[in-house]
Amino acid sequence: MITVVGHADLKPESLALVERKLRQAVDRLPEGPERGIGMVRAGAGTPLAFGRAMAGAGRTLIAVLPARDGMMTPLPRGDADAARELLRICLCARLQGFDPADRCSRITADEQLVAESDRVLAVWDGSSTDACDATAHLVAYARARGIPVEIVWPRGAARRRARPVAAAAAR
Repeated sequence: MITVVGHADLKPESLALVERKLRQAVDRLPEGPERGIGMVRAGAGTPLAFGRAMAGAGRTLIAVLPARDGMMTPLPRGDADAARELLRICLCARLQGFDPADRCSRITADEQLVAESDRVLAVWDGSSTDACDATAHLVAYARARGIPVEIVWPRGAARRRARPVAAAAAR
């Protein structure tokens, strides 16, 4: 099982770059019943780019949707269109108990996905976790569990917020 984590604030023009890099990473993965399956928490940006890369590579995708009491809960407006596209290209959807409007709840959902995975693709510029972004935390979480992490940060990719950035290759 493969999952992706990454920045939610990528500039729109960076999404195509990220999708291409994710597709290259997916194409390098070994085939096999478990290794060809990707799982992603439905949303815009990185999750959608991963879903498209998996579909383009002919790999199986599972979309994870928020639920409460066994029923799907609404996604924030920005993620709803992306979730609809992911639902069209995925093999199946899985309901998981988390609140998409709550940062801590989303991080816990991502930690569960990472813990179930054999490999993590991280769309990460090397920056630290802050109040808006937990990518660094999720990379550390995977590594602490011995789960291989491949950093995917294409040349020319950019985020909407300006802040100091460490080189991802140094991490």
